[in-house]
Amino acid sequence: MELNEIVIQFIGQDHYSLTPVTGGLINTTYLLENKDQKKKYILQKINHHVFKQPEVIVNNQLMINEILRSNTYQFQIIEPVPSRTGKILIEDINGSPWRMLNFVENSVTFLTAPSLHTAFEAAKAFSYFLATINTDKLPAVKDPIPNFLNFEKRIADYKNALKNADVHLKESAKVEIEVTNQFLSLPDQWIEMEKTQQIPKRIIHADVKISNILFDQNHHPLAVIDLDTMMISTILYDFGTMIQSYTNTTHEDDGNAVNNFNPEMYKAVKEGFLFHLKEKLSPQETENLDYAAQVAIYIQELRFLTDYLNGSTYYSTKYPEHNLDRTKNQLELLKGLRAYLGSE
Repeated sequence: MELNEIVIQFIGQDHYSLTPVTGGLINTTYLLENKDQKKKYILQKINHHVFKQPEVIVNNQLMINEILRSNTYQFQIIEPVPSRTGKILIEDINGSPWRMLNFVENSVTFLTAPSLHTAFEAAKAFSYFLATINTDKLPAVKDPIPNFLNFEKRIADYKNALKNADVHLKESAKVEIEVTNQFLSLPDQWIEMEKTQQIPKRIIHADVKISNILFDQNHHPLAVIDLDTMMISTILYDFGTMIQSYTNTTHEDDGNAVNNFNPEMYKAVKEGFLFHLKEKLSPQETENLDYAAQVAIYIQELRFLTDYLNGSTYYSTKYPEHNLDRTKNQLELLKGLRAYLGSE
């Protein structure tokens, strides 16, 4: 068995158990328990279609972990566990890279924030993590997914998809296309600020959903996980995607959502995000947090709609209108946020 051979390369014996860990959208993850040593690990197959240079994410993680250690970071650090030959990445017969990570015992994760307090604690944990790694000098962190935060390209991709989409897809998404086009200039200020270097470059996590925080049984944060998307960009993106992820009162697949923006969650997340970063952020960053939240939601909506018009080739879908429902959900979220901010 190929998977068995991968496991043996890491732990050296075949007395183990493997349990799939569901919920991740990109990598294939297992909980591996070494029965002899009674020790648990995370075993993961890295999606090399998304991460075309898996060695980049490994090197980034090693650099980030070293920064955390050198700055007396108080949370647990997720370390890669080398194979028996000292390799961090092992390739299977299909060329897919595998890695093993240390496991944090007695930890829990959440797909959505169970309370305002937990959301605050999660945002505060990310704030601490980001404040710790953003020292005076930027390390040589490489971009794991080229053009991931290139909003000009996202808009160009959308326009191209709209131009080439099947007629029935454009007709089904007629209302959403009209609203999306009304907001096409929304990211312009963001793009201009980056081009003219009005906002500083920082190390960002780029995937700050609440499921990337490990909590203890009392909902206290233990660790920030999943450093695969770490990159150099603007910290506004982390705040924006935090709002996009935490403030939605429904699942993002709900295309019938109405009033799905939670203003109290927005306040809790913003307070948590600023807890450790308030003194580090530039005035330009602080002034644009509310704007960044709007852009992050809009860009995610744009990506869902682009994929729908392309025939749903990027995001995993369960039915033909899945990406359209996601688009509707994000537009409703954006509507609620803008009403709350007085932008409507």
